[in-house]
Amino acid sequence: MTELTRAELESFAEAKKDLFEQHLRTLVEIPSISANPDHRQDVFAVATAACEILRSVGFEAEVLETRGTPIVHGHTRANPSWPTVSIYNHLDVQPANEPEWTSDPFKLTVDAHDVYRGRGTTDDKGPALTALFGACAARDAGLPVNIQFIWETEEEIGSPSFEAALLEHRDRLRTGSVVVSDTIWVTRGRPSTPSGLRGLVSFSVSLETASHDLHSGLVGGGARNPLSELTWLIGQMLDGKTGEVKIPGFYSRVDDLSIAEARDFAASGFSVERFMADHGLKSVRVDDPLDLMMALWARPTLEVHGIVGGYTGPGIKSAVPARAEAKLSCRLVPRMTTEETLDLVSKFIHARIPDAVITPAARLEPYHARTHGPYANAVREAYRFGFGVGPAFTREGGSIGAVPTMQRILGAEVYFLGLSLPEHGYHAPNENYDWAQVQGGIPMFAHYLELVSQADAQGEGRSA
Repeated sequence: MTELTRAELESFAEAKKDLFEQHLRTLVEIPSISANPDHRQDVFAVATAACEILRSVGFEAEVLETRGTPIVHGHTRANPSWPTVSIYNHLDVQPANEPEWTSDPFKLTVDAHDVYRGRGTTDDKGPALTALFGACAARDAGLPVNIQFIWETEEEIGSPSFEAALLEHRDRLRTGSVVVSDTIWVTRGRPSTPSGLRGLVSFSVSLETASHDLHSGLVGGGARNPLSELTWLIGQMLDGKTGEVKIPGFYSRVDDLSIAEARDFAASGFSVERFMADHGLKSVRVDDPLDLMMALWARPTLEVHGIVGGYTGPGIKSAVPARAEAKLSCRLVPRMTTEETLDLVSKFIHARIPDAVITPAARLEPYHARTHGPYANAVREAYRFGFGVGPAFTREGGSIGAVPTMQRILGAEVYFLGLSLPEHGYHAPNENYDWAQVQGGIPMFAHYLELVSQADAQGEGRSA
């Protein structure tokens, strides 16, 4: 076994730059949009291409069938005396129909500053390849660690086939731990890694009160108006100004931040002004940085995404609509569950509008990771090794449905080594990724694998 030095890994990364860009081009230029049935074949094509990439750099790989679209499984030949680390990423992407794109979203462009632009560059094809090359360096150094890749193709639609696939292939995918590279730092130059993910439960509420739209002069005042009732209902559920949820019991499972968590939040480099600029916000609900971080990462939400119904054409049509629908979701923090939350919300709604129809959609459970122990310490040291500074353990406001699923079914702890930055534009037009993050990320992943192999040799890893 060869000890990995920072200088050698920097040279390794530089030597692989052209190959990294070649593989990134291959993946980005396949429009693997899982939400669009018209791109189903592209999702299968990206799995095939990823399998070929894994094999081309010396890993064994196969495409695992699921009830939906496939999982790509890459791995080294297993040594039963070594620990196994699984690296999770996803290869499906969001649609890219925004008019603000300045180039074809499915043609990789590289500018003079080594910025890679295209849909999927940062979410999540670029980080997946960064982790792959870090794993190549670890393998080439002869580190005593089994490495496997779990590359999903349905993450952007809530991983509907993932749980069944893990159950079916559980023996093949058995692992000691999982590391995920699909999260965002708070700011460039200051790594941050989530110790928790919010969950998600989304649903629609529909109400039909007549067989067709009616003349308001004939029925107005006597007929029920489903748009009025749903907007009233939302006001009962939520303070639209502050975001405070008014459903009794909604916050009963929400824990306060510990002193250590609050300290890490404060040290993350978060700036209200930068947050607003990165996301194009004209104003926010709170101005205090810690209060805003709490709202984004550590508090549950109820959001209204759309209200549909009535006449929306030019001018005003004085009719009472026959039907209306509201689209909503809740973000959940650790200890909350999708089932309990949906039940709580449903009872609240039906107590006020008994004939409302509630249709559940996505359900993703929240997740809370450990911030102490050998794996968490390896995360800290790996970031310091790759980027010169240790990370702040924050939380992620979004959801990765695969994470609690892997913890539950594979029985493995899940940690995060994300590389994306706010300015990279997750889910946004002109999504991008940059070589500076790759250059630090390859050594980071290689060193993480080295630290895990050392922890296991000392009997620490398996007891984490």
